Amino acid sequence: MGAPELKLNADEVFAYLEEVFPAVRGRFSVLELEPMRARLRRETGPADIRPGGTVSGPAMFETADCGFYVVLMAMIGRQALTVTTNATINFLNKPEPAALICEARILKLGKLLATGDATIWSEGGARPVAHATLTYAIPPAR
Repeated sequence: MGAPELKLNADEVFAYLEEVFPAVRGRFSVLELEPMRARLRRETGPADIRPGGTVSGPAMFETADCGFYVVLMAMIGRQALTVTTNATINFLNKPEPAALICEARILKLGKLLATGDATIWSEGGARPVAHATLTYAIPPAR
């Protein structure tokens, strides 16, 4: 059995992402995409900053969830009914009010479930600001 291959490239994944989730348009960009791994950048703005001058938890969660979705769609192709079934996020350090960098990995890609993680940094920062573990349900082939 050979190494897994991408079914969609970065441009194809982002075109699909913006088609099914138009609210993310212009907020995410791919820095790297390879089998089972993606690195993304998420723009932040005033709506993402919470009191204390830090990026909000919901913005970090969206980044982790979107990062994992991107790498999963790259691996399995356009499957809109693929959904998050479990996610746990740990907020590790105070993020600076800057763009977020997310590295998402698929650790196990099965026929019906995919499990992995996403680590998030403030752009330019050395320490991770959050780490999430995620499981997605993949719809059965019809």
